[in-house]
Amino acid sequence: MISVGLIGYGYWGPNLARNFDETDGVRLAAIADGRADRRDAAGRRHRGIVTCEDASSLIALEDLDAVVIATPLETHYPFAKAAIARGKHVLVEKPFVGSISHAEELAELAYKHDVRLMVDHTFVYNGAVRRIRSLIDSGDLGELLYLDSVRVNLGLLQQDSNVIWDLATHDLSIMDYLIDARPVAVSADGTAAAGFEHENVAYVTVHFDNGFLAHFHVNWLAPVKMRQMLLGGSQRMVVYDDTDPAEKVRVYDKGVDVDVNDRETRRRILVSYRTGDMHAPTFDRREALSLVAQEFAESIAQHRPPLTDAAAGTRVVALLDAAERSLRADGRRMAL
Repeated sequence: MISVGLIGYGYWGPNLARNFDETDGVRLAAIADGRADRRDAAGRRHRGIVTCEDASSLIALEDLDAVVIATPLETHYPFAKAAIARGKHVLVEKPFVGSISHAEELAELAYKHDVRLMVDHTFVYNGAVRRIRSLIDSGDLGELLYLDSVRVNLGLLQQDSNVIWDLATHDLSIMDYLIDARPVAVSADGTAAAGFEHENVAYVTVHFDNGFLAHFHVNWLAPVKMRQMLLGGSQRMVVYDDTDPAEKVRVYDKGVDVDVNDRETRRRILVSYRTGDMHAPTFDRREALSLVAQEFAESIAQHRPPLTDAAAGTRVVALLDAAERSLRADGRRMAL
């Protein structure tokens, strides 16, 4: 039985607590939060747990095997470092940390202490996203050409980061999971509209070594909620709509064929457009966060790296860092 402590019982913490409480082989033993009302709520919902007023008190508990961190971004690095130093396995809420150097330091520290370090890239465990990965692996989509993503809504505005670090993290982690080609540069543009301190509308483009292109639109000021991603292949194209309750994944048998080898038409390119049927494949509809908790527990029990390990977290942080630098340089392309 793996004993787990949770730091942070605000917006995401209750979801993590519930899923770890329901995971086989796991005992939710302690929850820490600086607010008394949240500690009281945690104690009522999870009888028998220890409640702590701060992270240090929880990390110091001797009978904890692992620590889950669901606190503001600037606290991820010090809390994770303290927990790893005490030999505890760590799961960190997204984004991993605020800098590449901190990400690399934590990864090295986890290796030194032989503990598992995992990042909660929840959408990598989403059944719809995993179904898309299986379509890629089977070759059904053909050569991948582009990814176009929109993630917008009205709020929740973060006080410690801009919309790229908050919303784009999800889609960059999905891209990291789906696309095997190597990203080489990032460009970004955005604005802090309506007098806000941080950018709340932004556009990020990721350039790859093989010509693949990924584009992300994130926005805290949209009147509607949209969670849509297009993945174009030479044979088929996929639409992933996370807000669609019935058909989250739709595969279109549509594409473009270009013939440049016809000797009689050397001076022009023949383009033919294929239009076929659409189908909505089935996929695992279990709650993604339950699979996050399960993967963390199994990686500890099996002494193996988790799927979204420190390396995956570092790759996403590198993309976020490049996007941030591009924002400050008026959209200039930043090499990775």
